[in-house]
Amino acid sequence: MILSASRRTDLPAHYFPWFLRRLQEGFLLVRNPMNPRQISRVDLSPGIVDGIVFWTKNPIPMLSRLDALQGYPYYFQFTITPYGPEIEPGVPDKRERVIPAFQQLSRQIGSQRMIWRYDPIFLSSAYTWDFHLSRFREYARLLAPYARECTISFLDYYRCMKKAAARLGLERPSPARQAAFAQELASIAREYGLRLTACAEELSLALYGIEPARCVDSRVFSQLLGVPLSVPKAKGQRPHCGCVESVDVGAYSSCPNGCLYCYANHSPSAASPAHDPSSPLLLGHPGPEDQIVPRQARSCASAQQSLFNR
Repeated sequence: MILSASRRTDLPAHYFPWFLRRLQEGFLLVRNPMNPRQISRVDLSPGIVDGIVFWTKNPIPMLSRLDALQGYPYYFQFTITPYGPEIEPGVPDKRERVIPAFQQLSRQIGSQRMIWRYDPIFLSSAYTWDFHLSRFREYARLLAPYARECTISFLDYYRCMKKAAARLGLERPSPARQAAFAQELASIAREYGLRLTACAEELSLALYGIEPARCVDSRVFSQLLGVPLSVPKAKGQRPHCGCVESVDVGAYSSCPNGCLYCYANHSPSAASPAHDPSSPLLLGHPGPEDQIVPRQARSCASAQQSLFNR
C-alpha cells in the first residue's frame, strides 16, 4: 500500500505532528468525501506501507523530525511556483525560505527522493510568458542539482476557483501556446540536466522530450526498497493521470495555504478549529452515526522480498 500525504492538503507544512502520532499509534482514519458517514481505518504498519508520497509547498516544520519516518520509504512532490501572496497567501517567500528548504531537504534525504513541481502554469497580466521563462530558468539553476525531475502542468479550471480566476485574470494557455511554452521549458531543463515530465496533460509533449509524469510512482519505491512492486493504476483520477493506486490520508478543505487555484480547498478558514492533533481523523472526531470500516490493505511486494529488504 502506498500512502499519499496528501493531494488534499499540505500535510508536511501544517499537520506533520498529527501524522507522526498516527504512525506511532499504528493507524489513522480517513473520511470518505463522497459518503461522509463512512470512515476507513487505515493500518500504518511498516510491513503494509510500501511507501509515502509527501506533497508540499513548505516542508520546513518537518525538517528536524525526518528520523521519525525511519522504516517508511518516502519521497516528495515539492511545488515551487513563481506566484505571490495574492495567489498563494499561506506559502512562505520562495527565494528566502522555500528554495533553501528544498535544498536542505535534498541534502538530508538525497536528490532521488525530490521531485520539483512547477505547476499549475497560468498566464495573467502579472505572470506573463517571459516572466515564467525567466523564473523557471532561475529555479532550475537553483534546484536541478537537488532534484530527480521537474513536473509541469497547466491550469485546470475548477468550479471553486472560477471567481478568483476571473477577478485576477488567470488564463490557461491555448494548446498551441502550451506546446510552444513546453518546448522552451524543455530547452531550459536540458541546459541544467533536469528531466522534465508533464502531469495529466491531454496534449502530448513527447516531441520536446517531455514524458507523462507518474506522480505516485511505484518505480521510485521499488528503487528505494530494492524489490519490485506490483501496484495497479489509480482509479478515479483524470484521464491522462499516470499515477498508481494510493490511499490519501488527507481531508478536503483543510489546507491553510489558501492557494486560489486549488481544487481541494473550499473553506481553508474552517480547517484549524476542526483539527485535533490527538484525533485519528485529520479533521474532527468520529461521531455516533459514523461507520468505521477497516480498509483492506497489503504490501505490494512479495512477503519474502519485503521481509528481506526492510
